[in-house]
Amino acid sequence: MNFDTRISSDDTALSDERNPLLGDADRRSRILVIAGIVAVLAVIVGVWFLTRSGGAGEGANAAKAQVPVVSVVSPGSGTIAGQINATGTLAARRALPVGIPGEGGQIVRVLVEPGQWVRQGQVLAIIDRSVQVQQQASQGAQVQVARANADLAEANYQRALKLVDKGFISKADVDRLRATRDGAYAQVRVAGAQLGVLRAQSARLNVVAPAAGLVLERRVEPGQVVSGGSGVLFSIAKGGEMELLAQVGEIDLAKLATGVSAEVTPVGSDRTFGGQIWQVAPVIDPQSRQGTARIALAYAPELRPGGFAGAVINAGSLVAPLLPESAILSDDKGRYVYVVDSANKVRRRAVKTGLVTGQGVAVIEGLNGAERVVLRAGGFLNPGDTVKPQAAKAN
Repeated sequence: MNFDTRISSDDTALSDERNPLLGDADRRSRILVIAGIVAVLAVIVGVWFLTRSGGAGEGANAAKAQVPVVSVVSPGSGTIAGQINATGTLAARRALPVGIPGEGGQIVRVLVEPGQWVRQGQVLAIIDRSVQVQQQASQGAQVQVARANADLAEANYQRALKLVDKGFISKADVDRLRATRDGAYAQVRVAGAQLGVLRAQSARLNVVAPAAGLVLERRVEPGQVVSGGSGVLFSIAKGGEMELLAQVGEIDLAKLATGVSAEVTPVGSDRTFGGQIWQVAPVIDPQSRQGTARIALAYAPELRPGGFAGAVINAGSLVAPLLPESAILSDDKGRYVYVVDSANKVRRRAVKTGLVTGQGVAVIEGLNGAERVVLRAGGFLNPGDTVKPQAAKAN
């Protein structure tokens, strides 16, 4: 091998010595070929590096684009005014049903209309009493007859007293005359009592208001024949006082007591009326699991019995974080929120909620207020996901 190489080297040297011009041309050609090969290799290496760096950048951009942006908030802690929202039906606080107290008869006149105010004892309707008038006249005559008989018996008795001393009448006759006189006076009292009964019956033919208040209903018209079995003819709200029969869940009902203030807004009205709870239901409906909180209200034209209204009932105060309802999720394990940790990873946090207000829901367990809580789109996240948190202001 080495020998062959030396021969080739010698031959080349001899050849170069014989033709020096030819040796220089070959060397230049070889140099050019080698330079071209090096250039091609350099281009290939450059393209490879550019491809590698471009692919890595696109991969990084794609990974960056896949990280979702979520709105987070640190709710802190503060004093929250407790409120309970409820709905119910408006009604008269004391509805007085007015009917026929007597034997009844035919209605002659109706003197009031719904919406009018009446005073205690005011006549609401008049019933025909022509028969009763004649009965009273007849009984009045009977009273006069009884009085005349009593006067005669008294005169006979007084004469007998004068004659008994002279011996013309015995004491037994005097006793009989005294008994006759006493019986006559008793007949006067009986006749007078019967006349009083007729007059009372006649007076009861007038339908009168048992108390001052607002007339809510009128169920009678002139010409109608009524009796004790006719039912309610008028309905009166005593003093015009109204109330809201607010339906409250049994958990919230346990937080209420008499005297608690509330704001009531009737449907279709932009006015709000202040009131307070005057009675809390002692029982819970087993079907709806609700009880009634009766909210007393002063009279106002917008408060119409039978109407629907909403109420905001004050229920004390609470120091706790406050979150919008969109931040609180729930499943078969209970209520929870998603918290973003320092590594921007999503973590599930079980919570317990309390009072519900117009500004949000109070979280009484599970948060201290310093966490970054996902406000919205929590249903599209999973624990361990990487997110890009964006600070937002809690409503």
